[in-house]
Amino acid sequence: MTTPVSGRLPDFPWDTIAGAKGRAIAYSGGICDLSVGTPIDPVPQIALDALAESGPSWAGYPTVWGTPEVRRAIVDYLRTRWDSVDLTDDNVVSVPGTKELVAHLPLQLGLGPGDVVVIPTTAYPTYEVGARLCGATPIACDDPARMAALNPALIWINSPANPHGRILDADELRAWVDAARACGAVLASDECYGEFGWDADPVSVLRPDVCGGRPDGILAAFSLSKRSNVAGYRFGFVAGDAALTAELLAVRKHSGLMVPGPVQQVAAALLRDDAHVEEQRQRYLRRRGVLRPALEGAGFRIDHSEGSLYLWATRGENCRVTVDALADLGILVAPGDFYGESGAEHVRVAMTASDERIEAAAQRLRER
Repeated sequence: MTTPVSGRLPDFPWDTIAGAKGRAIAYSGGICDLSVGTPIDPVPQIALDALAESGPSWAGYPTVWGTPEVRRAIVDYLRTRWDSVDLTDDNVVSVPGTKELVAHLPLQLGLGPGDVVVIPTTAYPTYEVGARLCGATPIACDDPARMAALNPALIWINSPANPHGRILDADELRAWVDAARACGAVLASDECYGEFGWDADPVSVLRPDVCGGRPDGILAAFSLSKRSNVAGYRFGFVAGDAALTAELLAVRKHSGLMVPGPVQQVAAALLRDDAHVEEQRQRYLRRRGVLRPALEGAGFRIDHSEGSLYLWATRGENCRVTVDALADLGILVAPGDFYGESGAEHVRVAMTASDERIEAAAQRLRER
């Protein structure tokens, strides 16, 4: 009997904190859910306007590649915001949410049993899931010097990183580019949190001084979910080596993986606007300024957390003990072991809650 695909996958991590969530919900002041990275702030007006204007023109199927308008917006955004190498339409592909890309990239690149996919040691679980879905072997490693020995087909890096917010500088990114090229691996750089750098400035792997002026062997993934507060619209894109994007486009056409036409029109408008991004940055910065000192005052140490939408906190104890203790205060956080064994003494505290819930959590920490 064939083994179900689900049998290759780990348990869905959030199912394991159902008990803690129940206790947090029962807290007299209500739950402060800081466990997930789901945006909760208003969708920018520019997105609502573009969506309203787009409806009548989309009776037919959209293209998998993305409209010429959205492709131009992507290329312009990468050049003006990230100082990318020169790119054209051939270097980009729109995707219906970047999580889908992460989960299916190994399969769509033709990987399978016998292939190695390198993922960060503390990482978003979907990198591992993507490797397992196609039967490849995921190996956690943060050292580019080890790539020759591991001989991977695909390497994932993530900066600013989920869950711990570490930002790789240009020298570190360059080392990954060199290592991947030396062993013939595809380097996939997840840059979905790039707009949120607090203590350091994020750098794209597509910057000329990082990639040697050419995107060969490189794919960079971006998302509007956090940048523009439109997670429910499901729009992201991948950019890089034209030979790789052409292969992805061909496979994705057969799979029907297309972004709805109205959402593509919204994405083009959002990519051309910086004001709403700065507004969202300031929201998260204010919340960070409330949560971090409250956690530190309650005996936590904050590690990394230079960027992204999370604080990587520890009290030097098993993360599940920390989760339970905070749940008793009505605060729900994500245990660090969701993201690998190296996170076993940390919790991820998200800033994606309302100002009122962030302040309530901080007050409970101050009064504990």
